[in-house]
Amino acid sequence: MILFVYPVVGATIRLGILAREKRLEINPIADTVPVEHAQHGAWVTAGVLLAVLISLSHSLWSVHPLSLLLSGSAVLFSFGRLLTSRMVWRRLLWAVASASGLLLLGLQPAVERFSDVPWNPLFWQSHFWMGLLLTSLLLSSTALQPMIGHSLRARRLHISSNLLVALLLAMQAISGTRNLLLN
Repeated sequence: MILFVYPVVGATIRLGILAREKRLEINPIADTVPVEHAQHGAWVTAGVLLAVLISLSHSLWSVHPLSLLLSGSAVLFSFGRLLTSRMVWRRLLWAVASASGLLLLGLQPAVERFSDVPWNPLFWQSHFWMGLLLTSLLLSSTALQPMIGHSLRARRLHISSNLLVALLLAMQAISGTRNLLLN
């Protein structure tokens, strides 16, 4: 995550700012900038999905290797279909399928979670649950990508959800470091 995802997140944010400047005609930038922003966003989402699958494989490989391989393949297949689909509703369905596969893998007893009860404070400190929310938000942004350039409502949803994504990325870095030090 630190070597690939975080640098690409920085580039994606910068390209998003440039795409906004182009849309508002503040800065005469190449027409490829919004496309590059969307491509970088898809790379971030793919990187996070792979990092989650790798981390889950650390917990599940010795206990459930077959379910890990099948579910992991289904998650990656769903993400691939999300990227190739043109219709937004299909993209959303593939995003939900990918997130659901991660949830099914993460709910295995071998995966360490502080708490599964939302009203317990440990739930909100859980690296797993924050990561699942982060991944779901990234998948939804990738799924809504065709609408973002054309709809003000979709653009506002994209910006607000990705502000939460930035906060969750920082929290994931902190909680991930905490979990590594505790183990």
